[in-house]
Amino acid sequence: MITEERIEQLLTRYDYLEHALGTPDEFSNEEFVKLSKEYSDLGPVVEAAQALKDGRAEMADLAEMMASGDDPDMKELAQEEFLELKEKLPVMERELSIELLPKDVADERSAILEIRAGTGGDEAALFAGDLYRMYERFAESQGWKVELINSSSADVGGFKEVMANVTGKGVFAKMKFESGVHRVQRVPTTESGGRIHTSAATVAVLPEAEEVDVEIRNEDIRIDTMRASGSGGQHVNTTDSAVRITHLPTGIIVVQSEKSQHKNRDKAMKILRARLYDLEREKIHSERSEDRKAQVGSGDRSERIRTYNFPQGRVTDHRIGLTLHKLDQILAGEGLVEVVESLISEDQAAKLSAMEAGF
Repeated sequence: MITEERIEQLLTRYDYLEHALGTPDEFSNEEFVKLSKEYSDLGPVVEAAQALKDGRAEMADLAEMMASGDDPDMKELAQEEFLELKEKLPVMERELSIELLPKDVADERSAILEIRAGTGGDEAALFAGDLYRMYERFAESQGWKVELINSSSADVGGFKEVMANVTGKGVFAKMKFESGVHRVQRVPTTESGGRIHTSAATVAVLPEAEEVDVEIRNEDIRIDTMRASGSGGQHVNTTDSAVRITHLPTGIIVVQSEKSQHKNRDKAMKILRARLYDLEREKIHSERSEDRKAQVGSGDRSERIRTYNFPQGRVTDHRIGLTLHKLDQILAGEGLVEVVESLISEDQAAKLSAMEAGF
């Protein structure tokens, strides 16, 4: 149970921040930015805390009316409202508990999306293309922007691999549970016997990293320029525009091969920062074994997380046992919202349970 003392602490802190932001001259720019962020982050928490405080106060008033009132009609009305509020208060307390859960610092960030065709040959590449279009449409429904970073198309269509930058508020919070192996079961167009084939694609969602998040020393990287290979356009055949950056301490290699060498370097460094930041996050999470138990899935990219079954028109997320017979809507992006919200709710419930158990 969230105590009145805890609620008052939240309200007092919020009032202080509100007052402090009204006197910016008393703080340095860095301090003012920190206070502004805390004030913004605390807003939804305080809203839930105030609602719970008001609800408890109203319930106490109704209880007093029921005990001391002489008017039978008023007592009956008070009892009805009391019972309604009694059902609402646990929900309000849960909402505040969720708001008080430790936040993932990367949740509000944009993200880098990587999709790679796995087992299944041509079908896997076509499925990778389906997934990319699904995320494009989902991003559009959320008001986000998708910028293609790099891709390797397959001869039959789809992608051998594709990478994109998804920018907007709260991208990583909604996309992070998409990392893992996605499996598809369907009859390929080339299959004359009507047999169902199983193919797979791997999805990775990395939070976008700032320069302050990851220190990349010049002596830790090797940058090579190469002649870009590929069809179409004499520019590709004549300009040494491709950039390969190797991070020597980890062995991570990033290659970018668009027309502009300058843009290739910038994009490659952005990807390298994201991968190093993700590596550091994984290290921290693995050290907090109990924290990992309180999350949906392990975050292991080799974990099979979801199956898209075309013959039955269903999608199953294996981590939370969710099955929806909405394959077309989910691949169209709009139906993915229900899956994402279910994953977030399950993750919050697991963390609340772990917190109450003392982990």
